[in-house]
Amino acid sequence: MADNPPIAITTALDEAPLSRFHARAVVTAGMGFFTDAYDLFIVGTVSTLIAAQWHLSASKMGLINSVSLVGAFLGAFVFGRIADIAGRKRVYGLEALLMVVGALASAFAPSLAWLVVFRFVLGIGVGGDYPVSAVLMSEYANRRDRGRLVGMVFSMQALGTVAGYVAGLALLSTGMSHGLVWRLLLGLGAVPAAGVIYLRRRMPESPRYTERVRGDSAKAASNLAAYTDGVVSATGGPLPTSQRKPIGLRTLLTHPRYLRMLAGTAGTWFVFDYAYYGNSVSAPLIVKSVLGSGDHPATQAIALNLIVFSVAAVPGYYLATAFMDRIGHRRLQIIGFSCMGLAFLAIGVIPGITGMVVPFLMLFGMSYFFAEFGPNTTTFVLSAECFPTSVRSTAHGISSGVAKIGAFIGVFLFPVIQKELGTAGALELSAGFSLLGVLMTLLIPETAQRSLDEVSQEERVVAEAERIVAESVTRRSADPT
Repeated sequence: MADNPPIAITTALDEAPLSRFHARAVVTAGMGFFTDAYDLFIVGTVSTLIAAQWHLSASKMGLINSVSLVGAFLGAFVFGRIADIAGRKRVYGLEALLMVVGALASAFAPSLAWLVVFRFVLGIGVGGDYPVSAVLMSEYANRRDRGRLVGMVFSMQALGTVAGYVAGLALLSTGMSHGLVWRLLLGLGAVPAAGVIYLRRRMPESPRYTERVRGDSAKAASNLAAYTDGVVSATGGPLPTSQRKPIGLRTLLTHPRYLRMLAGTAGTWFVFDYAYYGNSVSAPLIVKSVLGSGDHPATQAIALNLIVFSVAAVPGYYLATAFMDRIGHRRLQIIGFSCMGLAFLAIGVIPGITGMVVPFLMLFGMSYFFAEFGPNTTTFVLSAECFPTSVRSTAHGISSGVAKIGAFIGVFLFPVIQKELGTAGALELSAGFSLLGVLMTLLIPETAQRSLDEVSQEERVVAEAERIVAESVTRRSADPT
């Protein structure tokens, strides 16, 4: 019997059937996003309770809501770069530890200043989780189901957001003081983060990274076989010459192809997060402005937000995950931006819509659905697919970090803009950002069903660079001066 032909690690991963190890990777990475969503979105409820207790102005409420996003900006940049230099695994538990510390410390904050500091620390951990979780999952995924697998990691955000609303309702219904409720809500964010630290430390380094960046094909093959329980096996032979030279940060930031894609991934994520985080974190204020004050305004607003999110947003997450590989990752982003923007625009231009509860909630729910069935999921996925292995986490960190600046602007300014322009005017502005997102998506290539190597074209870029260097040396040698 003839020996089986050698199988390269990238080929083995690209063509691997869906298996239990994929599910294990999704849970390990996804629980971090459960925590991220809980921590980032529960603060909208928490800030309304703190404002009443500490008599805060709208700008101070905006600061509480948004400071963790500034930390996330820093964390995404720093951890994204470290993950490419030192390895994904080395930073995978550290950012979860920061989330534990930040959540617990926030719960015991004695003043506004300390709460802002602790939320900033929490945000650093949240930001660091974005590039590492996305890239690890994309590098373990196969070619056919990569969008589904990376999307499933991100869709844990839906469960985290719902958990935040449910926790808020449950604690408020007990009748305990609002001062204790908001502290418990913040502290509970430490529980899921602590639970994933052990799982993450047991997950091996990405085989693609170990081979392409570390140059250790044998170890990559060994780790892959062990983690997949032998389902995926590769030879781990020496790399071809064209794959031995990793692409560096300078090439990422100067090569026209990568600059264009980076402008697309970072730019679309920025404009989306402005609209999404501003609306989501401020959702209790938005709903309250439509409903007016009742006997239990905080509980009523949270309950309605839970209903709208569960009915409209949660299906969007999972339908995006189920169909994005079939529809196309870029195409789905364009669809989502377009429909989300139309919903925002309708709220802004239909006279009196913000005074009609049912029509308003239907349109607001439509914006939620197409945010999830579109850019909220696809920006995360596309940023983990477009770039070479050696700078993939860095590029995702830049994209998600820039996005958090958009989120910060949206969260910090939304209450102020809403006060000045009204709910309709604030959402009209979000519609404009959605249109910009459609245009910037055109800078990104379609990635569905394509291998990571094919999308990034890193071998071709390396060959081009070597040819240019060779031609330059030849010209200098031929020049007698």
